Amino acid sequence: MKTATFSKLFIITALTGVLFSCKKSNSNSSSTTETTTQVSTSSDDVSRASTESDAAFDDVNTAMTTQTSITGAALAPAIRNGIQTLGGPGNNDTVETGICDAVVTVDTVDNPRTITITYNGNNCAMDRTRTGSVVISIAQGVVWRDAGAVVTVTFNKLAITRLIDNKTITLNGTHTYTNVSGGSLISLPNNPGDSITHTITSNDMAITFDDGSKATWNVARQRAYTYNDGFVITQTGTHTSGAETNISMWGTDRYGNAFTVDILQPYVVTLSCNWLLTSGQVQLSLPNVTATVAYGLNSGGVATGCPVSGYYYYQVSADFTASGKVYTVILPY
Repeated sequence: MKTATFSKLFIITALTGVLFSCKKSNSNSSSTTETTTQVSTSSDDVSRASTESDAAFDDVNTAMTTQTSITGAALAPAIRNGIQTLGGPGNNDTVETGICDAVVTVDTVDNPRTITITYNGNNCAMDRTRTGSVVISIAQGVVWRDAGAVVTVTFNKLAITRLIDNKTITLNGTHTYTNVSGGSLISLPNNPGDSITHTITSNDMAITFDDGSKATWNVARQRAYTYNDGFVITQTGTHTSGAETNISMWGTDRYGNAFTVDILQPYVVTLSCNWLLTSGQVQLSLPNVTATVAYGLNSGGVATGCPVSGYYYYQVSADFTASGKVYTVILPY
């Protein structure tokens, strides 16, 4: 199953346009200039970390699909196409999963069982390369399709280089990955009325940047999968802090500033719309600015349906606390 990379749209492009406008309007204020630069950089950091984490979990789903002893389901024809098992169910077998820039090694004998995705740096995505590994640990007796099944997903020096500017981020840390509803994604095409819900949580993610600076972040998000003329993914945040709800990520950015990312309205991504983000609204909060982004709009800022003629647009409203000014822009994606 092809997977969505919608979070790469997240905030950075829109905020860059807003912040450049703000910077021009406040050219005499060095503090405002510093704030806008930090917000722009932090937005890009959050976008990339979110995108690449989602992409890694898409690979986790793909890798587990090849192992019937782990998923508890036979491979459906829609998934089996292009997937070939190169070794039998044994210790440290290598399988071909269709992940174009990785080798997958499976150990179904030891406890916990493990699936290791080792990235080889190939440029098959045409926009980035990856090295490092992701290890899925599954306790003996756990069957992923069962409701409440839990596996641990560990990022080990997962380094992603963006080729447009050769900037690299490196992810380390563990996630708890839960199949809340039970069921297998490969069954959805034959059961379009069903819904499968996964949650992803983490409290020890570490991100290292090119300049050696570091960020720490936490994750609490839910992905609900359905099938309607193709796969549909709906993503929400599940963490609450005080009066703030629907938080999907929070922590400390590379400047030491606390941040939160709230999904105010669920992200919806559909295969029938070429895996585009068709609706959703998020809010990025930093000490000196709050930015809200609404997706799935037309050029006039009104929500539109699918298929869309031309581009989808998103509207960004950035509220700067120090100046009390709000900057709004509508841009295509």
